[in-house]
Amino acid sequence: MQFAFSPEKSLAEVFRQIGAPGHTPVVEKYERGKTIFFPGDPAERVYFLLKGAVKLSRLYEAGEEITVALLRENSIFGVLSLVTGQKSDRFYHAVAFTPVELLSAPVEQFQRALAENPELSRLMLQGLSSRILQTEMMIETLAHRDMASRLVSFLLILCRDFGVPGPNGVTIDLKLSHQAIAEAIGSTRVTVTRLLGELRQQNLISIHKKKITVHDPVSLSQQFA
Repeated sequence: MQFAFSPEKSLAEVFRQIGAPGHTPVVEKYERGKTIFFPGDPAERVYFLLKGAVKLSRLYEAGEEITVALLRENSIFGVLSLVTGQKSDRFYHAVAFTPVELLSAPVEQFQRALAENPELSRLMLQGLSSRILQTEMMIETLAHRDMASRLVSFLLILCRDFGVPGPNGVTIDLKLSHQAIAEAIGSTRVTVTRLLGELRQQNLISIHKKKITVHDPVSLSQQFA
């Protein structure tokens, strides 16, 4: 079967077309905190994020879980089998950071689509390049020993990937609990609550209905440079 993809189509539109007739990608929904796949699970499907945010993390023997990427809408993930060329086990823990909606397709269908259409390969390469940048930024964030600097770096990443400019600054378009932030940066809810309170007192941020607004990202970054 040939996949006729228009160069003008987005990766989301292309992903929806993958598969034989009657076997289109499956739409899946997950509540916040629910696992999409665990490390060690068979890498049998490729995922495309339609709505929300997905946290990818790595579990270590000591029990520590380190966030390596926070994926936004239009991200593709779960592609290990495509890289290795064979059935593999999952390397990461994928969790719904917010309520999410995604598409999933069997690896075999995605491999056929890649082989038959160079445009899909180009779109996928763009998506994976963005993913690499996200991972590098998260690693840099978690390298900070000082938890206040780690939190600020994380907020700036969220501004870049999920920020909506407004009259009062940049609003992170995610409803974030203190616990979710703590899990993402390797801290505790108590510490995150205290640090966010200090940023609010300095008028660097404001919070309304669990959405954080960074009044001036440049000033925030300079405070903890």
